[in-house]
Amino acid sequence: MSAVIEVNPQEQLSLEPPSAGDSCLLIIFGASGDLTRRKLMPGLYNLACVGCMNPRFEVLGVGRTPMTSEEFRSRLRESTSKAGDTRDFSDSHWREFEGRLHYLAGDVNADQFYALLAGRLDEMQRGGSSLNRLFYVSTPASVAGPIVEGLARAGVNRSANGWTRIILEKPFGHDLNSALQLNEVVHKVFDERDIYRIDHYLGKETVQNILVFRFGNSLFEPVWNRNYIDHVEITAAETVGVESRGSFYEETGALRDMVANHLLQLLALTAMEPPIAFDADSVREQKVQVFRSIRPMTVDEVAQRTVRGQYGPGQAGGKPVPGYREERDVPANSVTETYVAVEFHVHNWRWAGVPFYIRTGKRLPRQVSEIRVHFKRTPQALFASTPYEQLGPNVITLRIQPDDGISIAFDVKRPGNQIRALTVDANFSYESAFGSKGPPAYETLLLDSIRGDPTLFTRRDEVEAEWRIITPIEEAWAKLPAPAFPNYAPGSDGPGDADALIRSNRHGDPRGDRHSWRPLADTSAAKRPG
Repeated sequence: MSAVIEVNPQEQLSLEPPSAGDSCLLIIFGASGDLTRRKLMPGLYNLACVGCMNPRFEVLGVGRTPMTSEEFRSRLRESTSKAGDTRDFSDSHWREFEGRLHYLAGDVNADQFYALLAGRLDEMQRGGSSLNRLFYVSTPASVAGPIVEGLARAGVNRSANGWTRIILEKPFGHDLNSALQLNEVVHKVFDERDIYRIDHYLGKETVQNILVFRFGNSLFEPVWNRNYIDHVEITAAETVGVESRGSFYEETGALRDMVANHLLQLLALTAMEPPIAFDADSVREQKVQVFRSIRPMTVDEVAQRTVRGQYGPGQAGGKPVPGYREERDVPANSVTETYVAVEFHVHNWRWAGVPFYIRTGKRLPRQVSEIRVHFKRTPQALFASTPYEQLGPNVITLRIQPDDGISIAFDVKRPGNQIRALTVDANFSYESAFGSKGPPAYETLLLDSIRGDPTLFTRRDEVEAEWRIITPIEEAWAKLPAPAFPNYAPGSDGPGDADALIRSNRHGDPRGDRHSWRPLADTSAAKRPG
């Protein structure tokens, strides 16, 4: 059963757009790719339509695909008009926007390309373009280092009369050593204050709201610790397979693709201590402290506290779908994981003894990203002689997607002359309360990078601390026997071993209470939490 939390009528206001960013020339490497079409261009179009773009904002797309600026604009018009993140698309707005878009074809691996880029930037500046430059490296991690070095050789990493910044897409390296090496390369060319390592989860409204919810409410802040919380469950599930990204996924896998960045960030925001101020360094420093409190696992610990999965062929959405090994650019004997579940522990005073269970995977029953904070049960002696002897635990669910919001599960008495309890949910939804889910993540992060606010981006030591957690797991998996893949069917909740991972009596409770994942196929908020 669910009850809706309503916002007071005077608070039900339209979301006001933030102030406009600086004038800027945004140079996108990988501009002919999927991310630019699906996320970056819809976000830029939205910002322009709500007045957040400076009149002297322009985009120079860089890609291997030969095309003119006019062809580039035509392609982006088609994709932007159909993108789910685009708001209020119209021909008139697009015509106003597309004049800002330009294109330069070239091979970023060729030394001579960067002289060509430098010449194009000089030409645009002579024509009145902004002296501020924002480079967006939307390419595989292996290409990021050579691009940064090419910018330095061409001397375009500095602007005499403006600022220069760079955005780097995840994954930032593929292990600790490669992340350290990439950091060294980037820091020779850019100052840390000008480096924006993007994790789009940090731009989502509910993720940003975690700190307000935790530290802004006296109802929750005092109980957010080991004395009251039993365990935390973090899920990021997708219904799709790897689609056309087989070669990328073979290099990455679910652990690097999702856990090494998105899900560890959610864990850190859930577990961090209160920062002294809501500014970039204060927030990021507390997140780093959480990562440093997660000890790297031994091979034996990895065997006990991690589960790998790979989807096989079957039915999804009523249609036959291939298994991962049948996807394009995937070897027939691949042991790359498309599902991973991990039990982490934060070894500090606040969280001693509280397990954090993380799971993510593809070809699961529904798309959902959420954090579920499970509180300890109250002593049940008061209800021992009633027909309902054991009440359920309280659970706070922070929903990140698709229905951004927060719900709180608690027990109430059923109407009648007997003491019978029923679990209900008090539910807050951004869309219901404000008439909008808020801006898409990339829209928020693009504007922050233009305005020079790094709060929602990851810092060098933060990235390295994440890899110090993840790399020992990858190294242990290389030593341990690979599971018998495929080991879960499309549309299932994942491999059965993931249930065994979480189903353990952590506190020696004689009642035998065991943890369990929330069933992914269950879309009802009223289901009793496990």
